[in-house]
Amino acid sequence: MTELSAAASAAAAGTTGFKAPGTTPSRTPRGYTPALAGVNFGIYLALLTPVMVAMAFKIQHIDPAGATGSLGLVLGIGALFALVANPLVGRLSDRTTSRWGMRRPWMLGGVLVGLGSFVLIGAATSVWVVLVAWCLAQASMNAVLAAANATIPDQVPVGGRGRVSGVVGIMTPLGVLGGSFLTNLIADDFLRFFVPAVIAVVLVVLFCLILRDRRLAEKPAQRFTVGQFLGSFVFNPAAHPDFGWTWLTKFLVMFGYAGIATYLPYYLTERFQLDEKGATGIILLANVASMVAMMISSPLGGWLSDKIGKRRPFVALAGLIMVVGLVLLAFAPSLPVLIIAQAIIGLGAGSFLSVDLALATEVLPNPDDTAKDLGVLNIANALPQSIAPAIAPGIIALGATTALGGYTVYYLFGALVALAGAVFVYRIKGVK
Repeated sequence: MTELSAAASAAAAGTTGFKAPGTTPSRTPRGYTPALAGVNFGIYLALLTPVMVAMAFKIQHIDPAGATGSLGLVLGIGALFALVANPLVGRLSDRTTSRWGMRRPWMLGGVLVGLGSFVLIGAATSVWVVLVAWCLAQASMNAVLAAANATIPDQVPVGGRGRVSGVVGIMTPLGVLGGSFLTNLIADDFLRFFVPAVIAVVLVVLFCLILRDRRLAEKPAQRFTVGQFLGSFVFNPAAHPDFGWTWLTKFLVMFGYAGIATYLPYYLTERFQLDEKGATGIILLANVASMVAMMISSPLGGWLSDKIGKRRPFVALAGLIMVVGLVLLAFAPSLPVLIIAQAIIGLGAGSFLSVDLALATEVLPNPDDTAKDLGVLNIANALPQSIAPAIAPGIIALGATTALGGYTVYYLFGALVALAGAVFVYRIKGVK
């Protein structure tokens, strides 16, 4: 870009209230961080309430005899739609020339489609209806996440991204906690899905109102081809090895965190003989413990990584802490020990979620494809939620034939996967 065209872009941004693409932010806009945190809270509240608690009981009410397999089918296929939507919408938002900005149209459209999908899930009386609606909900809500989190490099200087990521990272456990609270408070299947979705809509709309979104004045010269579409979901690890190792690290650690948690309701009802009300109460307590731990480790991890100038040690330590928690969860002899195990997992996950996003923004291959590349990284968040439920029934069934038991073997498997993630982070060479 020439000096003249850069000046023209800056002038246009100043008169319209939008930021021009390609400009480096000098400071984080006022109100941006809490508003972005609100979006992440709302979307994770809507998405993780079903994943962690509500969907298991919804499926059990519809198909009590085949609940384990049906839950794996719904969550596994639904997560594949998240896998596709996140990088695809990320790439499309990088090319969006709307007068409302590059990111806002995708956030508003996605959250409204998501609201309709959750209404359908809540009212469904068939596993197949739940499956179709959940796929639509995953695609639309992950579109919101792709566009919203792509605003971080748009709006935040490199030196402040650890702090912003720390605040955003803590929204995941807060979303889980909020969902646990709502599920424990609300017994009605429809409201368990509808209320979190409405909260997400409100928070996304508020963010869109305050965001000074970047705006493309002209459409990209190159057309969006089939090759670019397929390229939205892949990258060249040989050309960008740090990006590849970052992806693999995220996938492995998130498998241990998000993928394993899906079957906790069934673990509680089978191993500890709890009914639905008792299980939701314990999940609420476990998530309170996890959230308190994450509230300590998430902002602290982000702040320390900025202060020290290193990311990898915090990601590795976070993975090791999660491994300890998962092993303790696998052998928990009592409910108090299970709650402590969840707190330990939360302590590790908080540090990981805060620092990992900051690390990721420093290894992106192409500054012109920020949202697309972050979307590819977010595949590593979504894919464990597809693979884990798909393979869980087999691992649990196999484990049931051993002295350890099905769920113990399943959680130990998750611990091994997370351990691999903690080790592989040191293959990233371009970030300390």
